[in-house]
Amino acid sequence: MKSLKKKELQQILIKNWMTHDAMWFYHCLQECGIERTNKINKAAVRAMGMIEIRRIQKALGIGKVETFEDLKLLLEATWDIVKGDFMKSTYSYPSEKVLHGDMESCFAYEGIKQIGAIEQYQCGIFERIYAWFDGLGIKYSVSPQVEGCMMHTDGKCSRDISFTFDR
Repeated sequence: MKSLKKKELQQILIKNWMTHDAMWFYHCLQECGIERTNKINKAAVRAMGMIEIRRIQKALGIGKVETFEDLKLLLEATWDIVKGDFMKSTYSYPSEKVLHGDMESCFAYEGIKQIGAIEQYQCGIFERIYAWFDGLGIKYSVSPQVEGCMMHTDGKCSRDISFTFDR
């Protein structure tokens, strides 16, 4: 353990987690078919994401997220914790209270395409992120609204998430 740097250990753990996720999806697909697998996957990702963001918030000692600036601070820390180097995505804040996310390439798309289920696949990656906001009780809207896999249908994947804070 001492020879592994913190970042190296983090990357191994993230890759192992994503491999577990992929193997779970694959075996569920074999047993249940794509429709049920999509439904179960999105429900599991949503539940995990809501718990995950609260754990990160607590671990970092971040209180209630009441402003867009509070959210940005939490998101910066969260990306540092959960994003693997192999995850080719970027994010920015193009205007006030808007988060823009781009997937340069997508590990989920590549994996689902490889197992032959991309035509009916329902993306779980953004479901995880939406669950963070739901878990924090933050109001938001997403554009574009996507069914399926945008990387498959459009050759690229991006979202704009607009936030509403009551303050």
